[in-house]
Amino acid sequence: MPAKQETRILQSMSDVDSGEWNALVRASGEDHPFLRHEFLGALHETGCASEQTGWLPQYITVWRDERLAAAMPLYLKNHSYGEYVFDWAWADAYHRAGIDYYPKLLSAIPFSPITGSRLLAISDADRQLLARTALKLAEQASSLHVLFPREMEAHTLHSAGMMLRHGVQFHWHNAGYDSFEAFLGDLSSAKRKKIRQERRKIADAGVQMRRLVGRDIDDEHWRFFARCYNNTYSQHGSTPYLNLAFFKRLGETMPENILLVLAELDGEPIASALNIFSETTLYGRYWGAVGHVPMLHFETCYYQAIEFCIERRIGVFEGGAQGEHKLARGFRPVQTCSAHWLRHPRFASAVEQFLARETAGMEAYMDELNERAPFRRTD
Repeated sequence: MPAKQETRILQSMSDVDSGEWNALVRASGEDHPFLRHEFLGALHETGCASEQTGWLPQYITVWRDERLAAAMPLYLKNHSYGEYVFDWAWADAYHRAGIDYYPKLLSAIPFSPITGSRLLAISDADRQLLARTALKLAEQASSLHVLFPREMEAHTLHSAGMMLRHGVQFHWHNAGYDSFEAFLGDLSSAKRKKIRQERRKIADAGVQMRRLVGRDIDDEHWRFFARCYNNTYSQHGSTPYLNLAFFKRLGETMPENILLVLAELDGEPIASALNIFSETTLYGRYWGAVGHVPMLHFETCYYQAIEFCIERRIGVFEGGAQGEHKLARGFRPVQTCSAHWLRHPRFASAVEQFLARETAGMEAYMDELNERAPFRRTD
């Protein structure tokens, strides 16, 4: 007898068992911390990504004989904040034409420019089913956007009729280094000297660095980090996306994935950076400071994280969105991808032409970045 199949739209992570969800994530090919039930549930239940903040969950799930077989994180959104693939110009064009751009459908990890599965499925058939279902739902909105999918999924989405857009991030790659000095040995002399100078300034200023993992992070540490995080947004005149309850929830439910870097001066904390990691990848996420020391950002956010990757034999450090300054500090340019479908034919055609021009420019930009790589020339 064929399995009984049903498609459901979920508006809460509490509607699916955490063990079953996490098993699907692993079976889809990656044990990604940002896709775990604990992470997504924390975003929703602490009010960071909720209907009130403009992120209404519309998770597509496929069930066979009452077992979760496939899923797609999906949100109905009435704004474009917290996405890191910018479509403000598209929304403005719609507005000037007197057409509603919002609500739109978005598949992404809220506030996280992290590449990973968006079509959580074991088989190509189920990935195609998720893509078709999302596009069908998008007929009731203005558009569908899938941000930072894996390359294999991008091909599936493109085959389903979506347009692809490319961006760039900067990632550090561990070449099996046994020390930070070994990593520096791969850089050109000028870049090696610059990093040593930056680190020496931090030491000469009397700043002490500490790396805390998991259960070593207590309530006081989380409160200080939230203060730093909020201060960063305040300095830019912005409203923070996340709150203390969310950070503490991660510490309670995902301690094995959390690295907190603390910078201390005269025994008092002055800066901190939060990282999330798996066995293969470390993700730099948020940082902030309550005091100013030159070069403190680079030490807290980059060099401490690189040392941690070397110690743990973690292969990749994703430093977050944008930031050409990372190139000079041993990061390499990596192409990212997103997929887009617009219901309005005239705007879809205009965006398609724009993306063709943008892709050509992005290819030239990648070539330029690779020419500026900080590594020693071996030829």
